[in-house]
Amino acid sequence: MQKAASYWEKTEGGTVVCHLCPAECRLTAGKAGICRCRFNQNGELVTNNYGELVTLALDPIEKKPLYHFYPGSQILSTGPNCCNLGCLHCQNWTISQKQAQTTYVDPDRLVATALGYGSLGVAFTYTEPMVWFEYIMEVAPLLRAKGQKVVLVTNGYINPEPFEELLKVTDALNIDLKGITREFYLRICKGKIEPVLATIRRAAASQAHLELTNLIIPNENDSDADLLGIIEFVASLSDRIPIHFSAYHPDYRLDRPQTPTKTLLRARELANRRLKYVYLGNIMTGTGSDTTCPNCGQVVVKREGYHVQITGLDGSRCVHCGSAVDIRR
Repeated sequence: MQKAASYWEKTEGGTVVCHLCPAECRLTAGKAGICRCRFNQNGELVTNNYGELVTLALDPIEKKPLYHFYPGSQILSTGPNCCNLGCLHCQNWTISQKQAQTTYVDPDRLVATALGYGSLGVAFTYTEPMVWFEYIMEVAPLLRAKGQKVVLVTNGYINPEPFEELLKVTDALNIDLKGITREFYLRICKGKIEPVLATIRRAAASQAHLELTNLIIPNENDSDADLLGIIEFVASLSDRIPIHFSAYHPDYRLDRPQTPTKTLLRARELANRRLKYVYLGNIMTGTGSDTTCPNCGQVVVKREGYHVQITGLDGSRCVHCGSAVDIRR
């Protein structure tokens, strides 16, 4: 469905400039931005993805991944057919980088669907929800009015002003910190790192729950310097932000070999020296999934795949020592 877009200005000759994300696309008549869903129609910026769902599924919250936000719950998950980065290794490229079939679902119907499934709320995920700004800003208040949670799983590539709007109606985020160098973001992701770091800093200072994910790609962002750079950045914000190091597999336009288990274990070893909650994803290691108390080290949430057992929590405190475990329930 087509709708007037937010955050843009008209310039000379009927050109428009989109200010939603740091790409700041300057569009002449008929041209679309890098996201493929915002375009210049007769000197006005419009979006053609309003309410257009590329998929809809009831997922474990751990799949987002969010391990410290209502563990063991299910959340209705959906996303648009677009993205504002061009990651060479995109593992959802068939729905983020290419045209895919969509189904229109209006805000009221999406909320009713979440309620009907007994969902925790709605997660805007799979592709890039930030470029679904207009839809999310209408759905989110309706969800929260019904006691539902709003989750964004995002690349964090958004300008500060629209992000402030989203933060007001968002309960939890998982932000993908794809690397820690400008060169990596420019060459592999086709974007800039600085806006992503700014988004993470702002999210960490907000009331929303925040977790981070880093997909480790062999020979691209897997050196100790890369890993330590990410760890130090996260620690500078808070040592209690959960981080998920995830295994890459060859996909889309990148053919590096799959991430070795030893690389994931090395990342976890380094991160555990500075951070309280470090997890491993997309790989079966027998370790790196459970949540332990940051004070006494006892397992308080045990995970096998998406099977979750809350074994050591009284509310959000460790039953063994009484310490807070930074889990929202």
